[in-house]
Amino acid sequence: MTEDRTRPLTVPRAAGAGGPGLFVTFEGGDGAGKTTQASMLEEWVTSRGRVVVRTREPGGTEVGVRIRDIVLHHRGHIAARAEALLYAADRAHHVETVVQPAIARGDVVIQDRYLDSSVAYQGAGRVLDADDIRALSLWATDGLLPDLTVLLDLDPAAARRRLDADDKPFDRLEAEKSEFHGRVRAGFLALAAQEPQRFLVLDATRPAEELAHDVRAAIAERLG
Repeated sequence: MTEDRTRPLTVPRAAGAGGPGLFVTFEGGDGAGKTTQASMLEEWVTSRGRVVVRTREPGGTEVGVRIRDIVLHHRGHIAARAEALLYAADRAHHVETVVQPAIARGDVVIQDRYLDSSVAYQGAGRVLDADDIRALSLWATDGLLPDLTVLLDLDPAAARRRLDADDKPFDRLEAEKSEFHGRVRAGFLALAAQEPQRFLVLDATRPAEELAHDVRAAIAERLG
């Protein structure tokens, strides 16, 4: 989660769409491969003639870039509730200015992290009330939920080995202890169990192309 601290990830595309809008999010712990799968899906959806908006949270807008720098790269202490509110503020602005307009145009939005990350990281990880965190995000986004959420499930120890291999500085969340990341993983899996129709849970240790095949099948079903 350290690749770009200076500008939003949102990738604008040419106007026009071939069907109803679709909102797809990728979730999972750090190092699970979300960025790789989002990129592969973007390429495939674009090849089918659909307009894609690729974005992320936090940091999908200029406002979000500033919030991202605070919540991920600020080295001082941030109170858990303040952290949750900062993520919700980013989400509110991002959805209103990027995500909802794209869906209304008929674009396919492919997004790295959304409200499920807040429930897992701030709810389970920071041991805040998960229902409160979810309710905060739903209020911030006027109740918007993804059409499909791809959860890349990976044991925290395996994820840490991947992050170590990247040889990059850890952000504030990546640097948390293994117990924190264990709670985060459990939080994600609990969310998926509660909403099986929205979630596609995949074993992130499988080869990237196999995972991409499963993601494409789920998207093709929703795109019709």
